[in-house]
Amino acid sequence: MFSFLRESEEIPQNNPKLKAHAVKVFKMTCESAIQLREKGEVVVADTTLKYLGTVHVKSGVKDPHFEVVKEALLRTIEEAIGEEKWNEEMKNAWGEAYDQLAEAIKAEMKNHHDETA
Repeated sequence: MFSFLRESEEIPQNNPKLKAHAVKVFKMTCESAIQLREKGEVVVADTTLKYLGTVHVKSGVKDPHFEVVKEALLRTIEEAIGEEKWNEEMKNAWGEAYDQLAEAIKAEMKNHHDETA
């Protein structure tokens, strides 16, 4: 799924590029969650969206990839928080924040396809 892992022999969890990507996804999802709570919507700067759309298109990202990353993110947060604190409400809130961010990126990916077609 990640181009930077295709030629790598190391365990994916040890890959610094994968770790950096995971941190970016987590931070952006966290920012989305804060925006949802404070403003009721997720707003990503146009320049950031254009960049993310272009990068994801060039990397060959497809819709199912977003679901895989979402599941990994939710499992990671659950593990970090602990089963005793993790609940359905928290899972739904993080899931909604991720979904809104992913939808914005997918819309920009579509715009990129339309512009280059």
